[in-house]
Amino acid sequence: MRVGVPKEIKNHEYRVGLTPGAVREYVARGHEVMVETGAGAGIGADDAAYTTAGARIVDTAAEVFAAAEMVVKVKEPQPTEWTQLREGQILFTYLHLAPDPEQAKGLMASGVTAVAYETVTDARGHLPLLAPMSEVAGRLSIEAAGTALKAYNGGRGVLLGGVPGVQPARIVVLGGGVVGTHAARMAAGLGAEVTIIDRSIPRLRELDELFHGRVRTRVSTLESIEQEISAADAVIGAVLIPGASAPKLVTRSMLGLMKPRAVLVDVAIDQGGCFETSHATTHADPTYEVDGVIHYCVANMPGAVPLTSSHALNNATLPYGLALADKGVAAIDHDAGLKEGLNVKGGRIVSQVVADALGFS
Repeated sequence: MRVGVPKEIKNHEYRVGLTPGAVREYVARGHEVMVETGAGAGIGADDAAYTTAGARIVDTAAEVFAAAEMVVKVKEPQPTEWTQLREGQILFTYLHLAPDPEQAKGLMASGVTAVAYETVTDARGHLPLLAPMSEVAGRLSIEAAGTALKAYNGGRGVLLGGVPGVQPARIVVLGGGVVGTHAARMAAGLGAEVTIIDRSIPRLRELDELFHGRVRTRVSTLESIEQEISAADAVIGAVLIPGASAPKLVTRSMLGLMKPRAVLVDVAIDQGGCFETSHATTHADPTYEVDGVIHYCVANMPGAVPLTSSHALNNATLPYGLALADKGVAAIDHDAGLKEGLNVKGGRIVSQVVADALGFS
């Protein structure tokens, strides 16, 4: 199969769909790989590294989209990209269609078969291609909170870990999944006071054991959320319903309960965000203020650390990508996990949860 890797064009997105090491694996299986010149610059992989791995370098993304039978990306295709997709082609990337009806319509019109990293499942029903970026984003969320809390960025001027004799920052994490766990690990490691809120009592028990009591846990209710955010210096939004829009756990009226210049970090923004006042931002302009509360809502947080993120992502996506390259669309019929990842086919949204979220049912 001819596999194509265009350069990512989303704002400050430096990751790459295939690393040189992954290219070697595709070539070793007999596949042809085309890489747009400069696609790996963000991870320090020049064209020569891809050529050595067996790829063919092409000058433009248009050449990639025109010739590739499967396009491997990181982020969802932008409007100039989805118009270049076509029937009979496979797109393998993050899509996050639930909050993005225009992209959904563009993919449907193209006729492409689109497999979304974020809805592929494994034998245990977990999300193996979302997990590595959730790990990265969870850890970065605490760095983002610490930066936004600095006075020169408009924040409260609180040091996450405090110092002897001075109370550390209070961090509230909404959601005890992969993002929330890694956010809590980073925050607790820095010495912050951490509370995790989740609706699953069994999961809260697991987190209590994992952290040996170093973090507080609370069941998610309107009361517990209001109580915790009112005392928080920073709130991390880490909720996920696979394929669907994130629930709005913090309404605009709740912002009035929060400390002036406290920080919200919405890691769920790719799925529409879990704060009512969230809208997507970029690494170039990451924050904005609503009712005295600082919002950080960057939609491609792991793109800030592309070397780590690209290799972590490729470690996870490689076996699935190779299966698609080896068998084509038939691979989806032979792998229940890949079938869960199928979002668009034949001009239709075929994932029921995505269709419901978009109102396309």
